[in-house]
Amino acid sequence: MEGVGTAGGGLWYGLRETAEMIKLQHTVFALPFAVISLVTATGAGWPAPRVWLWVLVAMVAARTAAMTFNRIVDADIDAANPRTAGRALPAGRLSRRFAWVVTVASALVFVAAAGQLNRLCLLLSPAALAVLLGYSFTKRFTPLAHLWLGLALGISPVGAWLAASGRFALPPLVLSGAVMLWVAGFDVIYSLQDEGFDREHGLESIPARLGARRALAVARLLHLGALAGFAAFAVLAGGGPWRLLAVALAGALLAWQHRLVRPGDLSRVDAAFFTANGVLSLAMCVLFLFAKIAPGP
Repeated sequence: MEGVGTAGGGLWYGLRETAEMIKLQHTVFALPFAVISLVTATGAGWPAPRVWLWVLVAMVAARTAAMTFNRIVDADIDAANPRTAGRALPAGRLSRRFAWVVTVASALVFVAAAGQLNRLCLLLSPAALAVLLGYSFTKRFTPLAHLWLGLALGISPVGAWLAASGRFALPPLVLSGAVMLWVAGFDVIYSLQDEGFDREHGLESIPARLGARRALAVARLLHLGALAGFAAFAVLAGGGPWRLLAVALAGALLAWQHRLVRPGDLSRVDAAFFTANGVLSLAMCVLFLFAKIAPGP
């Protein structure tokens, strides 16, 4: 496997480095909302096992293609940034050739998985890839790159709904909008770490454009919009105590996230980014599944 370092032992080392490169653990941000949309789309019933399988394959493949492509496009930037210089590509532990193979193979798997779901999913798969891969260039020309990233993750509920039902509907569009605002908000917070670097190197971000204090205010507004979207989707999905509890818990976690980060104190950004948001997505997914299993009075 050309370009894969040998320090951990061949194939296993390469797989481990690849998993780290694509941040496989961050699948927790989008996949739970795809599950929420999937089970909501089928009404009182449940998706067929093959739908579950191919949605999972499509999600993992799409994210792998997007993240690996992003690492390729940003390799030189990552090498110049002390925070990211240790990543696999700039550090030389994986080669660009290997990363390209992973990107292309993952994109092909995604299209194939979409084709196994239904014709509409197959026809839309190139557009989905364009959104996912296109994000990698946005930081070079617009501070709204955070919203593009939100869109890239936010299309997953629409995709899951189409996989289950084969048609568009209002509820997944509302959920996708909420996810887009939620992701954009926490990406603004995460980008605070690179405020100075982005400004120095001519890269666009809301923190680089507005400064930390105003960027956090923007993140709060985005998260208020996300919470409103989560509430609207819960109502459209049927309401009930479990879904409303999911929205209330999301609100509490978003509030906690904003208490963790202050201008000039980024020591708890990782907790705000991964812990708060990972718990939010997983908890909402579990509670929406409870709503389906035990809808209550």
